[in-house]
Amino acid sequence: MNTPNLPEASPLGKPTAYQTAYAPSLLFPIARQQKREEIGIAGSLPFFGIDIWNAYELSWLNLRGKPQVAIATFMVPADSPNIIESKSLKLYLNSFNQTRVASPEALTEMLRVDLSDGFGASVQVKLTLPEGFDKLGMGELEGLLLDRLDIEVDRYTPDATGLKANTDEAIVEETLVSHLLKSNCLVTGQPDWGSVQIRYVGPQIDQEALLRYLIGFREHNEFHEQCVERIFMDIMRQCRPQKLAVYARYTRRGGLDINPWRSNFTTGQRPPNVRNARQ
Repeated sequence: MNTPNLPEASPLGKPTAYQTAYAPSLLFPIARQQKREEIGIAGSLPFFGIDIWNAYELSWLNLRGKPQVAIATFMVPADSPNIIESKSLKLYLNSFNQTRVASPEALTEMLRVDLSDGFGASVQVKLTLPEGFDKLGMGELEGLLLDRLDIEVDRYTPDATGLKANTDEAIVEETLVSHLLKSNCLVTGQPDWGSVQIRYVGPQIDQEALLRYLIGFREHNEFHEQCVERIFMDIMRQCRPQKLAVYARYTRRGGLDINPWRSNFTTGQRPPNVRNARQ
């Protein structure tokens, strides 16, 4: 298994020579636990979930040297000990560009083994070949749009203390959506744009306060997975829902999009991997 590293030692923000021959050593794992401790997660996880990665720029050579292309999807369990820094994953995928592989099935297995080693847990890999591209649909996250609210905002770092729920009224079940999520890369400060869906059962959450809180990530530096877990924990602590799921669809960078989902709903049903318009 690869040894986790510190984010600042990653390839992010550094000049890079792209390798075009297979090099699994390019993968750069970072332990999840340090950031989880920062938001108060210790011991057993208060959620389960997955990180859905879509790789749109995957290419390799068949045994006769002819280029092949596919879209790859990686399903990473949230209880894996590591994340993989996204630029390093991009560099790793580019290392297949001039690598001959016997078949798509053989490539799938190579990806599965390498990524499972890097993340430290079993990763599911699916390749969609060109003949299946027309089957890939698009859609938007379902739910009541928070962005309709005309609010005043003067804070652009997340402040959970403003979150609140009406504990005097009946329990509700609702799904809320915002397209105004923006955070920044932990290392480079580059913007990460996303849409977020919050589904819960519990006291009704104050929607204006929730939207103001989500907009508060606008100048916040964290990786995608860490932002979603922070949102989950802040809502659980401040609003005390009985059940909660947070799902974010981030726009792609470097041919990759990352879509974390965290939930404590007992059904455990995975969200659909449907590409949003901005992705």
